[in-house]
Amino acid sequence: MHKVVEIRNLSPSTYVLRLERNGFTFQPGQCVNLGVKGSGVNREYSTYSGINELYLEFLIKEVKGGTVSTTLRKVEPGSEVELHGPYGSFVIEPQKIETSRFVFIGTGTGIAPFHSFVRSYPKLDYQIINGIRDTSEQHDHQDYDSSRLTCCVSRENWKGFNGRVTDYLKQIEIPLDKVYYLCGNQGMIYDAYDILRNAGVSGDQIFTEAFF
Repeated sequence: MHKVVEIRNLSPSTYVLRLERNGFTFQPGQCVNLGVKGSGVNREYSTYSGINELYLEFLIKEVKGGTVSTTLRKVEPGSEVELHGPYGSFVIEPQKIETSRFVFIGTGTGIAPFHSFVRSYPKLDYQIINGIRDTSEQHDHQDYDSSRLTCCVSRENWKGFNGRVTDYLKQIEIPLDKVYYLCGNQGMIYDAYDILRNAGVSGDQIFTEAFF
């Protein structure tokens, strides 16, 4: 069991759940099963915090009618939640952390594992392409180097790129020597994967994690 430290609301639909760490170890990019104590219902969430931080954080989108995401948002600080894991292989191989260049492509809360990567590995050579519906979904963007972050906004006109992540990928030159991590909705992952492969990126340089 882990106690809730804080619930930080980022937008009407999204929040960060902060828990006591209690010695829990994980690799950035891995996920856990989370649920309210005694409910018997858990959901999978990617770690959002870095490996050297004193707490655990998870970036959660509240799903209307959802059992876990709506209930977790209402849990009082000091209450216990169930946590099982970690699970998954959406991680960076240790030998590549300082030798490879990365492109992280994520939609919505699919940016969560990339936040963990950046918080954990200060020397990481990365670019993030974040697909969001509107500017209210620029969650914790101050935690990234602004020169390494591109936002693709699909439902609001703004000063940056207007359109989907896949629209952006079709308009740029795709570097063939970088390692690509795709995280978010399945449709984006399928389309982005095809765009990268058609551009000549090797399949063993593309890693995927579908959130929904």
